Amino acid sequence: MDDDRALIDRFLEMMAAERGASRNTLLAYRRDLEGVRATVGSLASACKAQLGGLAAAWEALAASSVARKVSALRAFYSFLEEEGMRGDNPSSALPRPVTRRPLPKILSTGEVDSFFAVIAERMAVEHPAPLDIRLSALIELLYGSGLRATELISLPRRALATDRPFLILRGKGARERLVPISDRARAAVATWLPYVPVDSPWLFPSGKSHLSRIRLYQMVKALAAAAGIPPERVSPHVLRHAFATHLLEGGADLRALQSMLGHADIATTQIYTHVDSRRLVELVNRRHPLAAMTTVRPHRRVDGDAQAP
Repeated sequence: MDDDRALIDRFLEMMAAERGASRNTLLAYRRDLEGVRATVGSLASACKAQLGGLAAAWEALAASSVARKVSALRAFYSFLEEEGMRGDNPSSALPRPVTRRPLPKILSTGEVDSFFAVIAERMAVEHPAPLDIRLSALIELLYGSGLRATELISLPRRALATDRPFLILRGKGARERLVPISDRARAAVATWLPYVPVDSPWLFPSGKSHLSRIRLYQMVKALAAAAGIPPERVSPHVLRHAFATHLLEGGADLRALQSMLGHADIATTQIYTHVDSRRLVELVNRRHPLAAMTTVRPHRRVDGDAQAP
C-alpha cells in the first residue's frame, strides 16, 4: 500500500511537470487512483483481469466520470512502463467509454514567435548567460522536434551530431524513432555544449542527474510570462502540440507526423486533424465572400406561398 502511495505521488509530479495538469485535475486523478487501489488491492501489481473487472464497479457512473478514471489509469500505467517500474501495461483491459476527445491546447505561430523573440533578445547581448543559452537549446528542441519532456531532459550528451540532422530516440514503450533536428536546434545545442561538463552523460545535466521535468515546466512557464502569454496556457506538452499542429497546417503528411511524434496508433495523431479543421472553418467564416454578407434575403417559397390565380 505504501508503495502505491509513493508511485501515485511520483506520477502526479510528472503530470504537473510534463503535462501541465491543473490542481483540480491532479486532485481528481489522486482520488481516482486511490479509489481503484481500494478496489483491486494494489495498483503496482494489478493484472488485466482485475482492471477489466472495474467495468462492473463503474456501471452506474456517467460516461464522462468513467472516461476520467480510465484516463488516469492509462496515464499511470504508461508512466510505470516508461519508467521501467512495470514490464507490461494492463490498462488495455480497461473499459472504453464513448466520449468526445477534447482538442489539445495549442499556441498560434505568432505566440511561438514571441517565445523566440524573448530568447533572441537574451542571446543578443555580448555575453549571454549560460542559463539563457541552455534555455535556447531546450526550446529549440522542444518546439522544433516535438520531443516529450522526458525525452528532452534525458538526452545523452552526444545525442546530436553536428553532421547529422536527426537523432535516434527511444521513447514510450521502448520504441525507437527517427527525430529530425533543424539547423537552428543543432546550432543552439552546439552553443550550449561547451557549458556541459565533459564527464556528464547528459546533455542537460543538473546535480547528479539531468534536468528535472518540474524545472523544465517552471522554465517554460517563466518564458511564457516574459513573452506576454498567460503561463497557465503553456507547458512543455503544449509546445509539443504546437509543433504537431503547425506542421500539419503547413502540409505535413499524417503518417510522417505520427512517426515524428512516436505515436503507436495513428488515431492518436488524428486528433490534430480536428484542430486543423477548426482552423479551416474559422478561415472560411472570416475570409469567404459570403462572410461579408450580413443580410440574408428571404427566398420566395414555391410550395403554395403565392396566391392562386
